[in-house]
Amino acid sequence: MSKDQPLRPTEKDSPYRDIPAMPTADILREINAEDKRVPQIVAAAIPQLEKLVDQGYQTLSSGRKIFYLGAGTSGRLGVVDASELPPTFGAPPEWVEALIAGGDGAIRVAVEKAEDDPLGGWRDLQARSVQPGDLVVGIAASGTTPYVVGALEKAREAAIATGCLVCNEDSPLEKEADIPVVLRTGAEFITGSTRMKAGTAQKLALNMFSTALMVRMGRVEGNRMVDMHLSNAKLIERGTRMVQKETGLAWEAAQELLLAQGSVRQAVRHFKEG
Repeated sequence: MSKDQPLRPTEKDSPYRDIPAMPTADILREINAEDKRVPQIVAAAIPQLEKLVDQGYQTLSSGRKIFYLGAGTSGRLGVVDASELPPTFGAPPEWVEALIAGGDGAIRVAVEKAEDDPLGGWRDLQARSVQPGDLVVGIAASGTTPYVVGALEKAREAAIATGCLVCNEDSPLEKEADIPVVLRTGAEFITGSTRMKAGTAQKLALNMFSTALMVRMGRVEGNRMVDMHLSNAKLIERGTRMVQKETGLAWEAAQELLLAQGSVRQAVRHFKEG
């Protein structure tokens, strides 16, 4: 964006003045007041989120992949969401992959100028054998990040479906997305700090997208995560309660069956098949 172009909403001045002079309680209350607006902002985007879930379901049902692509906070949110799907839903890790500008090291420490490379995202996608039938979802609060915008542009040229989560209207990223999800979060409490309200909106939208997608893919039965990985004592306890409820077994027997079968789904199926 040149200096002559109007500021995008996420970059506009905060309506709060002299924040350092505010008492701590007031700082917290005003941040909370801004955050309270986010669920309504996300709710307005549900029709587009529905389309993105439907496209994601079509992608995975066809044996293809979904890629999240982002930089900075947006990239990290994508990494978090994708990394939680295998343990939570037993989803194969290749179903949803997250790429972040600068590589995995950028999850903890920002990599200088990595997000400014307009071909960087496309190179990262090609390294993971992206192809038609896949879905590429760009995540960028501003909608101008070259790493993300350039990747979606190249993906569309290659006839690969694209979507995005963006917090400004009429951005370059929105224009490159077949299914744009626009989260109109506006100015931040601290000017330009899109890790705050914009990041919260993106996190909520990602939760909704991936959870609805896993439901559609059969990874939830009733209201339970029947394919979750039994990776710690809390999850084993939760799984035991599920098995106990479905089978009527005593606690010890339910847990023994769960651990022997490896998942709630398999344990209940084994019990019912006798």
